[in-house]
Amino acid sequence: MAEKFDPAEHQHVRYNPLKGDWVLVSAHRMKRPWSGQEEKPPEEDIPRHDPKNPLCPRATRANGKVNPDYDSTFLFDNDFPALQPDAPDPGPSEHPLLQAASARGKCQVMCFHPWTDITLPLMSLAEIRTVIDRWAEITTDLGTNHRWVQVFENKGAVNGCSNPHPHCQVWASNFMPNEATAEDNNQKEYFSKHQSPMLVDYYNLEKEKRVRIVVENEDWLVVVPYWAVWPYETLVLPRRHVLRLPDLTSSERDALADITKRLLCKYDNLFEVSFPYSMGWHGAPTGDLTDAENSHWQLHAHYYPPLLRSATVKKFMVGFEMLAQAQRDLTAEQAAEKLRNLPELHYKIKRQQED
Repeated sequence: MAEKFDPAEHQHVRYNPLKGDWVLVSAHRMKRPWSGQEEKPPEEDIPRHDPKNPLCPRATRANGKVNPDYDSTFLFDNDFPALQPDAPDPGPSEHPLLQAASARGKCQVMCFHPWTDITLPLMSLAEIRTVIDRWAEITTDLGTNHRWVQVFENKGAVNGCSNPHPHCQVWASNFMPNEATAEDNNQKEYFSKHQSPMLVDYYNLEKEKRVRIVVENEDWLVVVPYWAVWPYETLVLPRRHVLRLPDLTSSERDALADITKRLLCKYDNLFEVSFPYSMGWHGAPTGDLTDAENSHWQLHAHYYPPLLRSATVKKFMVGFEMLAQAQRDLTAEQAAEKLRNLPELHYKIKRQQED
């Protein structure tokens, strides 16, 4: 008699319909002992204000500009932008194997809060709502003349963040980046076949299955997607069909603040550490593509945290992952259950209450 398949014990591959690729799931690998690299735990003793920190109020940045004494969010042009608005065109490509094209845009930095020793899950709902409103404003502003506006946050030194001050970046480009192009093509193909947006259908499917849900409220759903690559990756989905951040209603923005705080508290509570991640919003293209047929799109956010076993052991994307195919060490269902069962009261607040 053939052995019955168990996704938690038997390796298998899962399809990512957003990107059009596959991930190898090998959950049995979590049983192996670990003797590899361990990261330093995130610094906990961070000063509230450091005059030498270029993101703090009243601090002087590398270009000599002095930040205002801001008391909420603060937006400024990146002092070292990867994209600039006036870069020259590289001209015709000399060979099909040596192609280049223009890349113009604008890069901005947005501080969430004047305090350095605070993160989104420790901010109030009103403060998080202000961040969401600013994201929408920036998307509207930069989206007038850029095809793609990428709002993203890199949190934690282990994830490449060089400054502990709570902040995100926004890169707007005159071209569609690779990830955006893949999602655009795959959502468009799904819509042409099913006459329904892919992520609207996926929202309804996950609401029905209820095995990968982490947190939810009336307007939002957070799941570890079936095709997740990173150990505790999550996907944030609105209930309503929404194309872009500026399209969210006031009540949906309030609900997003609620779901963001709850999710990020769970992340921090997993290993009782300020949880590192890369987060980004994806929505319909903008600029000259704003009025194109974009019904196949659905607004969503990706969270990609690197931690796997503890606060000091992360998932490495090397070897097979770089040269063949992404691979993960626990199922999406296992990760979702672990996150779902965590408390929503932040561990730092709990410690303060106990003291």
